[in-house]
Amino acid sequence: MNDVSVAAPPMPADAREVYGRLLRYARPYWKAFALAILGSTLFAATNGGFVEFLRQFLNDAFAGDARPTYLLWFVPSAIIALFFLRGVGDYVANYFSGYVGRQIVKAMRRDLFAKYMHLPMSYYDRASSASMLSRLTYNIEMLAEASTNSVTSLVRDSLTFVVLIGALFYMNWRLAAFVILLVPPLSWLIRRVNQLFRRYSARIQNSMGDVTRVAKEALDGQRVIKAFNAQAHEQRAFEAVNEANRRSYMRLIGTKSASNPIIQLIASIGLAGIMYLAVRQVLAGELQPGDFIAFLGALIFCSQSLRNIVNVFGPLQQGIAAGASVFEVLDSPSEPTGGSRTIKRARGAVSFRNVSFLYAAEKGTVLRGISVDVPPRTTLAIVGKSGSGKSTLVSLLPRFYDPQEGAVLLDGVDVREYRLADLRSQISVVSQEIVLFNDTIRNNIAFGTEDATPEAVEEAARAAFVMDFVNELPQGLDTVVGDRGALLSGGQRQRIAIARALLKNAPVLILDEAMSALDTESERRIQAALERLVQDRTTLVIAHRLSTVERADRIIVLSEGAIVESGTHSELLARNGHYAQLYRLQFSE
Repeated sequence: MNDVSVAAPPMPADAREVYGRLLRYARPYWKAFALAILGSTLFAATNGGFVEFLRQFLNDAFAGDARPTYLLWFVPSAIIALFFLRGVGDYVANYFSGYVGRQIVKAMRRDLFAKYMHLPMSYYDRASSASMLSRLTYNIEMLAEASTNSVTSLVRDSLTFVVLIGALFYMNWRLAAFVILLVPPLSWLIRRVNQLFRRYSARIQNSMGDVTRVAKEALDGQRVIKAFNAQAHEQRAFEAVNEANRRSYMRLIGTKSASNPIIQLIASIGLAGIMYLAVRQVLAGELQPGDFIAFLGALIFCSQSLRNIVNVFGPLQQGIAAGASVFEVLDSPSEPTGGSRTIKRARGAVSFRNVSFLYAAEKGTVLRGISVDVPPRTTLAIVGKSGSGKSTLVSLLPRFYDPQEGAVLLDGVDVREYRLADLRSQISVVSQEIVLFNDTIRNNIAFGTEDATPEAVEEAARAAFVMDFVNELPQGLDTVVGDRGALLSGGQRQRIAIARALLKNAPVLILDEAMSALDTESERRIQAALERLVQDRTTLVIAHRLSTVERADRIIVLSEGAIVESGTHSELLARNGHYAQLYRLQFSE
């Protein structure tokens, strides 16, 4: 199994740019976001109101012998009113920030999934599907915290801090001025903590991709794992990535745990200096006891708000790191949409003109100067040893890849000039890797053909001999096939895939080892159906079983990416070359 993890995406130089893009997703919901900010403002205002209430109460209650009677009703009423307003502000802030957050998660998942659908095949060749799933699930979930919840908490606690600092200056500007001395060291510390949070958050997200990858491989490969008694090996592989994830989290937790005590220590030093000055003013009669206690309460609230601000930076930086990884994908070049030429239905003339192709420079050239013409409504068989470039060659026609040299033509026109959707509508593909979706047999056959009638589906099913086993199922064509068609045999899955291609009724048909999972009887029946159907289609057939290509109009033999022989079955046997050698070897077995 593949243990190579995908490289970490590069972090953007400017985190503000990433966060700006995140907030643009919140723009359509600015009214709800404004309500969240309004709730945070109300919440912050009640903290300042509580400090002022405390100051007035203490000064009036202990001001000489006269005891103001209004305190009897004012104090309970003020407490209820303040906490009611505080609760309203807290609810509004949390509810509407959560609403905006879920809308952003939905929109970003929609955009990321849509991007996945339009990425070129070369991207999928390099990327890990587990890392892509991790971005779609875990990383985007982190964005909900960063885009709304964290910013709402940040606004709420920042406003609380500002309101309380204002109250401190209102009550005693000389003492409050001392608080300003704490700003430089706290600003530096918060900036440093932010850097560490972002670094460790990126590592956590990459490690989550590795956890998902190993788990997905193990779940998908259960038959192989059990057959080779490799459970212990997979457990060790999972434990390794699981431990790496734990270590990354512990670094983040360690940074969070250390930042609060350090900030509290710096704040306590400032508080000690302020208390020294305040006590001197009280002893000198310059500060009333109510002002002193209210000032002390405001300082404690300030300290709590500062602590909350630091705590919110963790999720905030996690979200920024997650956003960077998501935007890296969203900024990746999509599959080209093709040219401007439209086509309704092709005649089916296919030509490869001096085509050369390579996936990566270090892997060498896969196809070398391939030139071959396939007239309309004829069958070209492509044979050769594994790794000779057969599947790569047919992948150039629907533009899963583009050649580095030469051109692929459909009806005499370079396929790059056609609109991509129009081009692919002309081609049906049945590959050796059968992909069925966890849906009914009927819907799997009709996949991608939105206007298919029930009668057309059943006709395609009969032509591909799907009805032979469907008639034995209680729900017939409405039977659910399970995850990746797990409830069906390999031959049954392949017949459904052939029926899907036949229903599309495209003028060009690609069969890439389309009968590799069929038994001899099924192969004969499918072959008979295909012989009737290929009469009106241009067909490219890749097959290791040479018995399935004997009736092809033309056969080419590939070796190391080049055509070494070309002709009919009888002509190639008479030449006693590569094809004859493959034929004798296969039938001697």
